[in-house]
Amino acid sequence: MKPERVDKTAGAGRLVAVVVTHNRLAQLQQTVPALLSHPASQLEAVIVVDNASSDGTQDWLEGQDDPRLHVMRSEVNGGGAQGFALGMERAVTRFAPDWLVLMDDDARPEPGALADFHAMDLSHWDAVAAAVYFPNGEICEMNRPSRNPFWHAPEFFRTLFGGGRSGFHLRPQDYEASAPRAIEVTSFVGFFISADAVARAGYPDPGLFLYGDDGLYTLEMTRAGGRIGFAPTVRFVHDLSTFTGQRGRFRPLWKLYYYHRNLLMLYRLAAGWLFWPSLLIVLPKWALKARDHRGESGVFWALMLRAVRDGLLRRTDVPHDSVLGWAGDAKR
Repeated sequence: MKPERVDKTAGAGRLVAVVVTHNRLAQLQQTVPALLSHPASQLEAVIVVDNASSDGTQDWLEGQDDPRLHVMRSEVNGGGAQGFALGMERAVTRFAPDWLVLMDDDARPEPGALADFHAMDLSHWDAVAAAVYFPNGEICEMNRPSRNPFWHAPEFFRTLFGGGRSGFHLRPQDYEASAPRAIEVTSFVGFFISADAVARAGYPDPGLFLYGDDGLYTLEMTRAGGRIGFAPTVRFVHDLSTFTGQRGRFRPLWKLYYYHRNLLMLYRLAAGWLFWPSLLIVLPKWALKARDHRGESGVFWALMLRAVRDGLLRRTDVPHDSVLGWAGDAKR
């Protein structure tokens, strides 16, 4: 039985949040209250997908008494991709919302962000990406939306002639604007998607596990005609303190496999026929990453070569235990 509709004044209609967590209780203890501080007219329910956490997350969640909080517990860690797929499906089937909003356990809306979302004219958009910042107020690079440079000449040439990521990602002035603008790729941090768009696009591929699942989902959605807007007035905070000191080096090392496999598939979707010549640039750059993994080069190459193979074959059915075995790592 579907729940009765609540009285609402929010312009977007019924909104349900999906949060995926794994062993980051301290972050989750900030995110869940931040979401539930919004009135039911702005946020009807919060679904937390607990990916087999072993740090007390389950006990803490069971101790919460807000009726809007709903918990899904997985006995194995299926990664963020599976978590979002499960959470989105539960949100749609249980609550029949008008919109969903997705986020990691270490990301949360700023006060007033959901009110700002509801105040938008959403008639032109199937999905909306929030402006995501670090806690210190700087733009969060990991969550900077982008346009596909292979579809737009200005972005292509900016990227080609030394622009790097800044060639196709939104620029700081886009964050200062008052009106939304069209984008094609974004992350699942502060990602609002209409239920109608979910019905057309389906759910993320759970086999992607982590890294790039959001980019592949949103780019494929755009290619199929979906309209995604970047909303600079809707602000989220992403506290990435748990990643401090990991730049250039994958910890644990098994993550290297998913990152490069999924990125190859994203490049292929973005570049079309130009994907194949671009490999002459991409693969040598990836090989140089071995310098950041001295002392474990054998495992590095075992994971990298399999990532390239499976990325080219577009294989997403590799069991996580196999990846852990290649890395010689029993940690999930």
